[in-house]
Amino acid sequence: MCSDLEGEDGSVWLEDSWQRDQGGGGRSRTLSDGPLLEKAGVNFSHVFGDQLPDAATKARPELVGCSWEAFGVSVVIHPLNPFVPTAHANVRFFIAQRENADPVWWFGGGYDLTPFYGNVQDCQHWHRTAKAACDPFGKDVYPQLKANCDSYFYLPHRNEARGIGGVFFDDFNELEFATSFAFMRSIGNSFMPAYLPILRARHGQPYGEKERQFQLYRRGRYVEFNLVHDRGTLFGLQSNGRTESILMSLPPLVRWEYQWEPAKNSPEAELYNYYLKPRDWI
Repeated sequence: MCSDLEGEDGSVWLEDSWQRDQGGGGRSRTLSDGPLLEKAGVNFSHVFGDQLPDAATKARPELVGCSWEAFGVSVVIHPLNPFVPTAHANVRFFIAQRENADPVWWFGGGYDLTPFYGNVQDCQHWHRTAKAACDPFGKDVYPQLKANCDSYFYLPHRNEARGIGGVFFDDFNELEFATSFAFMRSIGNSFMPAYLPILRARHGQPYGEKERQFQLYRRGRYVEFNLVHDRGTLFGLQSNGRTESILMSLPPLVRWEYQWEPAKNSPEAELYNYYLKPRDWI
């Protein structure tokens, strides 16, 4: 992932290794102020502890007090050009155990796309790539993971979707371990093939201050979701994780405006009225 993005942008990653006082650590890499990518980050973490935080036990109260380990890779891409969508991906593994009991494990992850200006071809390519990664594991997998994504990446306080979705899964252990691991890898390995063609097709599209300001305004929705609803962010903060790495996903510049509304029949209105509605993109 790092080499692919570096090859597109031409910038060099800043790498930072870190240790967590309560156990574990990881590596974080960031790109900033590149010709294509205003900010991009790739983070790996392997952390562990004696008690799971509230974000992990809310849906599994039987795991309160268990020791645990968590592994994860997360990626976020905030392009400079407003016609290139923001993209996010994450794959992770949790294992928790009580003394003298069998371990409980599950995989999670997925990816979603957050455009500022809609493009049907981009949405179709994104979802077709995600579907191809899911199909070897069952024809019902993609429809379920797409529905999960549409439901998860939603801002109830705004009554709107964050973007056009993708695939999302959590607490995944329906298959035996090796197949579940292969499934997670298939999702992770399909992210760059899903995103890079969109980046290449759109990064040279001309834009002006109007488009830039709308991009910054819509980035506010991204921030709101990550800080209020995202379970990965909450898990990291509640488990005393490394704040710099946890908040790496946030965009470098953003704006809010009181009671802003898009002009009728504008490209900005089209984003709300067409693209931010769950639909079949295949």
